[in-house]
Amino acid sequence: MCHARRVTSEPVHPVDPTGADLAALARVVARQRAELERLRDLSATSAVVERAKGVLMAVTGCTPEAAHEELASCARDGNRTLLEQCWLTLGALLPPKERPSAVPPPDEAPATGLRQAAPTGTADLAKTLGRIGRDLVRVGTPQELARCLLDHLAPETEADAVLLYERLPEGGLELIGHAGIDRTLAAQWRYVPPVTGVAALDALRSGRPQWLEDIPVRTDRFLLLGESPGRWPSRAWLPLPDGGSAGAALGVLRRGGGAFALRERELLVAVARLAAGRLRAFDTDREPAGDGVAQAAQAVLDALPGAALLLTPLRTASGEVEDYRIDAVTPEAVDGFGRKGRELAGRRILESYPFIAGEPLWHGCLEALETGLPFESAPFVHQDPVGETLVTATYSVRAAPLGDGLLVTWVRHDRVERQEQRLADVQRLGKLGWANWNLVTGEVSWSEQTYAVLGRRPAQPPLGLLRLPDLALPEDTGPLAHAIAELVRHARPCDVPFRIGTDEGIRHLRLVAEAVTAPDGSPVEVHGFVQDLTPQRSAELALVESERAMLLQRGILQAERALAARLQHALLPLPSKPVRRAGLRIEVAYLPAQSGIHVGGDWFSAIELPDDDALFVVGDVAGHGVDAVATMAQLRFTAKGMVTTGSSLTGALDRLNYLLLHSRDGQITATMVLARYNPDRQVLTWAQAGHLPPLLVRDGEARYLDRPGGILLGASAAPVYESAELRLEPGDRLLLFTDGLVERPGESLEAGLDRLAEAVRVQGSGESGSLDALLTTMIADERRDDVCVLDIRLPVDDVADAHV
Repeated sequence: MCHARRVTSEPVHPVDPTGADLAALARVVARQRAELERLRDLSATSAVVERAKGVLMAVTGCTPEAAHEELASCARDGNRTLLEQCWLTLGALLPPKERPSAVPPPDEAPATGLRQAAPTGTADLAKTLGRIGRDLVRVGTPQELARCLLDHLAPETEADAVLLYERLPEGGLELIGHAGIDRTLAAQWRYVPPVTGVAALDALRSGRPQWLEDIPVRTDRFLLLGESPGRWPSRAWLPLPDGGSAGAALGVLRRGGGAFALRERELLVAVARLAAGRLRAFDTDREPAGDGVAQAAQAVLDALPGAALLLTPLRTASGEVEDYRIDAVTPEAVDGFGRKGRELAGRRILESYPFIAGEPLWHGCLEALETGLPFESAPFVHQDPVGETLVTATYSVRAAPLGDGLLVTWVRHDRVERQEQRLADVQRLGKLGWANWNLVTGEVSWSEQTYAVLGRRPAQPPLGLLRLPDLALPEDTGPLAHAIAELVRHARPCDVPFRIGTDEGIRHLRLVAEAVTAPDGSPVEVHGFVQDLTPQRSAELALVESERAMLLQRGILQAERALAARLQHALLPLPSKPVRRAGLRIEVAYLPAQSGIHVGGDWFSAIELPDDDALFVVGDVAGHGVDAVATMAQLRFTAKGMVTTGSSLTGALDRLNYLLLHSRDGQITATMVLARYNPDRQVLTWAQAGHLPPLLVRDGEARYLDRPGGILLGASAAPVYESAELRLEPGDRLLLFTDGLVERPGESLEAGLDRLAEAVRVQGSGESGSLDALLTTMIADERRDDVCVLDIRLPVDDVADAHV
């Protein structure tokens, strides 16, 4: 019994119950809330609702249905949601300023709802009752109820045993549930006659709890059910209220002596009310079946296969159908919660199949009752719970009048249809279609997707296997015909690609087939599939073309790199050992980048001028490749020429800036440091254009020189360049370098400069520390940029050495 929907292969979404008969559904769901929550398990929201209901039941002594109705009514009156009302109810249960001296007996508990009741428990007691009430909805029998109560009362009241007695019509008691006692003792206490002096009977007759806290003193008044007084010296018997009288009693037995504390008494009285409500739920779980006709129908349905229900309509005072009672059921019928067969007898239809309320199936049953004609639903999709998962199935339902009721049958008929639908989905998603060729009769069968793959209209007849090569392009006809011939003659399976021409262009296909042979080994039938591989093949061809273009471009770039490297080597020869210029010892290092295939534009100069001064230059042209090398050569030789012919350092930078601004497209930039050393005065004059400052090491300390003004070359038409002077002292060490020496991935430039200063300081000044050792310390395994360094030192002995 499920809600109706059209047959579809799409995922099934949850049903929207807004069209349900809300009045009937609300009454049924409210009456069976505990059972439904037990089967579905409690979510976070329902836990709050059940906790509020449990506390309300403990405070007022009302039933679970009345507690829920009261919460819902308060929520409606306050224009709040049920969840908000539950939180407000729990928050309102604060400790009273004055606690009563004794727990009120059940018959004095207020019978009004939440709005009239005053809370009697503490906040901690409310939490405990909420927890107990939440767990009680999970129990299904009085025995389970007793175990659940003992689990909660043992840590709260030091209880060691719990007993549940039900009053019999003749006045005696019957043990319906127990926990904490053995079977022998339970059998001895199974029945208690209606005699005087039994505490449980006294509690039921008076409607008040009986607290047996001083057993030796109370033995003259109460019988202890044949058990030694010393085993449970502290006992409590509480009536379970049920309207005006109590029909069951709760016994709590403790091995520890002493009186029950006030909180323990309050808790036990409240728990007795909770247990009474749960026992009433057991009584209302099932309604009695119909008359003798229903019993006879059950005997018939027991022998029938399939799923069928005999329903009796339950009507309101106005005659409207609000629900149906299940009077008879076949063994194979299963409801939405996993109950099967006779477990459904006596239940209501909206309890077992709540999702049909308001659906076409519900209205179809009403129509069958009114017209007396059978109702047959269209096939619809429903999700059945199987373990922890949902399985989609298709059903058809038929409802036929039978007397005053309905005989409802349903059939799950989707196995073949669903398999065919899934096969069609696989073919469509995989862009393939199956085909079958009978070589004996000549019969050919194609799936719908095969026509689409082969580009043929469904109205056209399917082609025979030997005619299939006629569809292929001429260059693919031979291989395809050969593979089919081997398949037909020798039953050799084939897996062969071929192409066909369509209005959309060339289509790349694949035929996979095998033969079914007769006992003598001759092929009699061929089945297989054709698959459209055009998207994959197009991607492969595009990838091959891209690889070819990349290889060609890489060859061009490698040739450019080789040319640039040869040009750079010719223009920028490196000395094989340290050299002397104007009394200074100079060591030079140039390391090209290891990542990429381009040659960079880093460069240096260290020459003596005609007036015996020395000129030192370090520069970095933006970019890589032949253009960068050509610009580097232009700047290097132009700077040397201008300074040699008498230009100042700042004047040379200004002219070099003009040169870059008017070269080619004017988009080239460069940084540079120019330094001129006078050996007589031992003064270094220097200027810079957007370059990193030189590093000076003196007396074991390393510091960067303050940069004079100047921006990078080629960035502005009106730059301002300034110069600065530094007097060198014997033992000084001065480093001019490009940014490749201090740059590392993921590290800031300031951190790289600090790292260089520390490495040079550790090496020291003067003759100590080699440039190679410094480079080993500073440079990572893979260089992303060129590195160019001039290591200038003023020796303590002013002895000239070799020169370039």
